[in-house]
Amino acid sequence: MEGKAIRIRVAFCFILIGISLMLAAVVTDHWAVLSPKVEKLNVTCEVAHFGLWRLCTKRIFIQEPDPNSKGCGPLSLPGDHNCSYFKHFTSGENEEIFEVTTQKEYSISAAALAIIGVGFMAMGTVCTILAFNPKRNYLLKPAAMFYTFAGLCIIIAVEVIRQSVKRMVASEDTVWIEYYYSWSFSCACSAFALLFICGIALLLISLPRMPRNPWETCMDAEPEN
Repeated sequence: MEGKAIRIRVAFCFILIGISLMLAAVVTDHWAVLSPKVEKLNVTCEVAHFGLWRLCTKRIFIQEPDPNSKGCGPLSLPGDHNCSYFKHFTSGENEEIFEVTTQKEYSISAAALAIIGVGFMAMGTVCTILAFNPKRNYLLKPAAMFYTFAGLCIIIAVEVIRQSVKRMVASEDTVWIEYYYSWSFSCACSAFALLFICGIALLLISLPRMPRNPWETCMDAEPEN
């Protein structure tokens, strides 16, 4: 029984890391970095990075070519920085070009999935904390399922963002041609791996011990020491 409790605590520690990574991905705006193609020096170009909630643009004066890309950047160069939140639930004629050309439904879908995933995480954490009471250890099973569902939500949101970026870059209405996925995107992918795998592991750990002999059943098997 003590070995099982240790395994549960280890799985929950990894889940806490996954929760931290998912929250970092949801609240930050470095999922993808977009830039136009820059073919000459001593010009000003505009690079953009965005997340689930807002788009940030930065005007950079290019003096030296970027050895890793032909786009505008790198993002760490100094320049005028401006951020604006997406108008997910409003409509109007004066929307940013980003909202028009990235197919607004993509951004809404990714944000909604992220919110649902955070909700699953919250319910899983509550169940796990309550399950530390031996009389309520049955709550480990729903907690494990909640964490697994949270991981699935965030990886679906990742795929929605990927499709949004590809469709936007392919659009003739935008100047952004070069793109790459940034650290918020990596946090989301890592969160999926930890929450999904550890959620399944927690579910398996919480299941009753399988019978050692064919004639035993789960009900009459000897209790663990």
